[in-house]
Amino acid sequence: MAKFVIEGGRPLAGDYYPSGNKNAAFPILSAALLTDQPVTVHNLPDIGDVRTFLTILEDMGTQITRHSAHSVTLQTKNITKTGPNPELFSQIRGALVLMGSMLGRQGRVDLCAPGGDRIGRRRIDTHLLALEALGATVTYNGAFSLTADQLTGADHLLDEASVTGTENTILAAVTAAGDTVLRNAASEPHVQELCLLLNKMGARIEGAGSNTLTIHGVDKLRGCEFSIGPDYLEVGSIISLAAVTNSRIVIKQAAPEHLRMTLLVFDKLGVNPIVQGPDILMEPGQSLQIKADIGGMIPKIEDAPWPAFPADMMSVALVVATQANGTILFHEKMFESRLYFVDKLIAMGARIILCDPHRAVVQGPAPLHAEPQGISSPDIRAGMALLIAALAAEGQSTIRNIRQIDRGYEHIEEKLRRLGANIRRVA
Repeated sequence: MAKFVIEGGRPLAGDYYPSGNKNAAFPILSAALLTDQPVTVHNLPDIGDVRTFLTILEDMGTQITRHSAHSVTLQTKNITKTGPNPELFSQIRGALVLMGSMLGRQGRVDLCAPGGDRIGRRRIDTHLLALEALGATVTYNGAFSLTADQLTGADHLLDEASVTGTENTILAAVTAAGDTVLRNAASEPHVQELCLLLNKMGARIEGAGSNTLTIHGVDKLRGCEFSIGPDYLEVGSIISLAAVTNSRIVIKQAAPEHLRMTLLVFDKLGVNPIVQGPDILMEPGQSLQIKADIGGMIPKIEDAPWPAFPADMMSVALVVATQANGTILFHEKMFESRLYFVDKLIAMGARIILCDPHRAVVQGPAPLHAEPQGISSPDIRAGMALLIAALAAEGQSTIRNIRQIDRGYEHIEEKLRRLGANIRRVA
């Protein structure tokens, strides 16, 4: 298995171009199943999970024309299977969004248990309850089967603001009979992009960006051309990297409108990016001074559904806190295993107390030292956090299991080398 070997402890400099939003790619590609006409998608991230998803679609009968590593045309004249290949489906959780489009197109879908990051239990009850409200019948016997003779619009309140639960409901509802009102809907940028795409395809969705969506069912959808926006989680990761390596980096076409809460949280850590139109400038010499709450109380960073601080940003923000002066509490509310990677940061010299599966106290600054024997990651975001820590640490570090990083960050070592990083991939 490949690994990264990193010589850290040096500042970086240059322009950085983020890839397309990984979490938008899955529902947008899935939406292509809802029409027999061609759908062309640009700015696809060239990452492992997207390549696996495209293989799943091809196996189900989608004809895929690859114009480049980032641009494809999909046309599904007929879906040839009732569900995705179990071996491929078990590798990526994002493939769950096939539920809504398969039900909407052919009234049936058979699924095994989904895969993805090991960050704790990730229930799919929200998806199933919403699809049942639209008229689907759910059968479970170790695997899932969903069938529907006719999906019908409904007024439904999601029991949690699940992103993929929202996306599955949208995909099923756009061609259902009648109107659907979806309440407590997720409103992340990738949910908004899915709504924009579907409306280009002829859907009638109102309220994108809010927690209440109104979906007027239509008889059929058409093909279209669509470009995915930048990955705001990758942008946040590079802000973290620049802060702890004292680097001057310009993040190009960063869509700062999606980063307002992220920038507020970084300000709490003494990190102040400069918004320059569509770009973000990170200057060296960030204060890295944790801002206490009123009365000198220890501040807290916590995640929650959009527009709050994204759960996927917790790991990289925690690395910044290890290099900032002061004490801060991280409260990971959404996943009970995400913080388990902090033992690897502790081994590198970080001062962290893991209070329980959901809370960690960080006291900084603590100089990080290299880990030449190697560290590995249980998930995408922890992998990126460890990579950032290795670039900040003096000496040579090795990161194993980099397949996890590859799943979410496109050719990251090549992008970092263009900034001057000493990083190489070793088979």
